Amino acid sequence: MIRKLAIALGVAAVGFSTVASAETLLRIGHGANEQYHMHRALLHFEKLVEEGSNGEIDVQIFPSSQLGPDREMIEGVQSGVLEMAVSPSSFFAGWDPAFAVIELPYMYASKDIALKVLNSEAGDDMLARLNDQGVVGLGWLENGLRHVTNNVRPIKAPADLDGVKLRTMKVPAHVATFKALGANPTPMNFGEVYSALQQGVIDGQENPIALIDSQRFYEVQKHVSLTGHVFTVYIPVVSQSFFSSLSAEHQQLLRDSIAAAEAHQQQLVNSEEAGQLEKIKEAGVNVVDLSEEQRQVFSEQTKSVRAEYRDQVGAEAFDAWVAAVTANTGN
Repeated sequence: MIRKLAIALGVAAVGFSTVASAETLLRIGHGANEQYHMHRALLHFEKLVEEGSNGEIDVQIFPSSQLGPDREMIEGVQSGVLEMAVSPSSFFAGWDPAFAVIELPYMYASKDIALKVLNSEAGDDMLARLNDQGVVGLGWLENGLRHVTNNVRPIKAPADLDGVKLRTMKVPAHVATFKALGANPTPMNFGEVYSALQQGVIDGQENPIALIDSQRFYEVQKHVSLTGHVFTVYIPVVSQSFFSSLSAEHQQLLRDSIAAAEAHQQQLVNSEEAGQLEKIKEAGVNVVDLSEEQRQVFSEQTKSVRAEYRDQVGAEAFDAWVAAVTANTGN
């Protein structure tokens, strides 16, 4: 996998051969397309880093899985073949089970609570665990609250998911969540989802509103149900060897620029999500906005998943995260 990534980086570098004046090259890989708010947040990061380093760092962003799927990019960062990747937090659970706690079903009562926890001491402690994976975690970027889309029926209660063939991320906790809800979860790489929906290979998928919009899933789906079942987040990680090669000033520049990119991303999300949802409705998609009571039924049915993952995550890490959620609820 790492060899394939190295070849991909080599091919990609040909197009940038004229940009060789910067002392340091920082290549970033991620899986979303260029319209997605996370990519645009990274463009803000690029601007801040290049200006803040007086052109000494040249940032190049490779969206849409150009450098391969997320696990392959993370492995590239671990080996030092790639400088930086921005991938969902759940992938890091493959090396450290504690990361699974972030994306468990109905862990947070709202997105605001999730963001408070991520930017608290508990979030900092979680990022510090990445040092044992050979990478440096710079911060957090939103992916968002995930919602269900499908072509079978509106989803208003767990029973409505019965037998629905639903694409999920290749994340065991997500698969377990939809098994508990009665669906037929089907893990699949992100880049394959649109065509699989179009061809009827799967009935539906689940993603945040901004991805349903930017990936145009609404073109091949009849129903969107605002289940808000999982809050997902990206972790921008940098190769330890690359990071240690930077001056202390440039290391801090990367951290500060990610924090500024996160704030910029929140402005984008808050200003655009309502319009994206309206666009989906105007395309003829039936949008079901679940009540708090309806979501609570989903939460109750996935309680067993949260209990199961307390054992897998480890009681200490799990309980510390739940304590942070409790501390930030109602603040």
